[in-house]
Amino acid sequence: MTRGARRWPRRWPGMLVIMPVTAAALICAGCTGAASSAGPGTASTQAAVPTLGRAAGVFAHGTGFGQVRPARIFNGGDPTGLVTHIVWTSWGGSRAVGTGTSDYIGPNQTVATGSEQRVTVVAFSLGTCHGKRMYRAVEWFFPQHGQSFSASHYQDICNGSYVPAS
Repeated sequence: MTRGARRWPRRWPGMLVIMPVTAAALICAGCTGAASSAGPGTASTQAAVPTLGRAAGVFAHGTGFGQVRPARIFNGGDPTGLVTHIVWTSWGGSRAVGTGTSDYIGPNQTVATGSEQRVTVVAFSLGTCHGKRMYRAVEWFFPQHGQSFSASHYQDICNGSYVPAS
């Protein structure tokens, strides 16, 4: 029994040295090892949550651009360019989809006679623009009026312009 008691005190100081070194190695391997092996900027770029484009060009005075999951988008135009109360059902994949409220203008109607209705918003063209990860295009439409998503008619929210239907 006395023999076991003598061994324990001899091992204990060695364990005090090993434990902090092992803990420090694990912490450092998790922090710097993974980031440095992936290359500069790679880890932060992959982890970055994309924004909805950026405020640029004709959208420079808009709302919601450059934000993550904005509840309101306004492109600075007439009421048809405003979407409010947006609830996003997806974000971060190749497309982000949400629903909100916007002004619907039917055939032979003027903006003044439009009505607020449910609208579907699709942010797409996920990529990098000016060094930041973002959705570079957005479109909204009214499915209840026979409208559907079209990748050929959208707002280019990287460069701040409109891309008309072809």
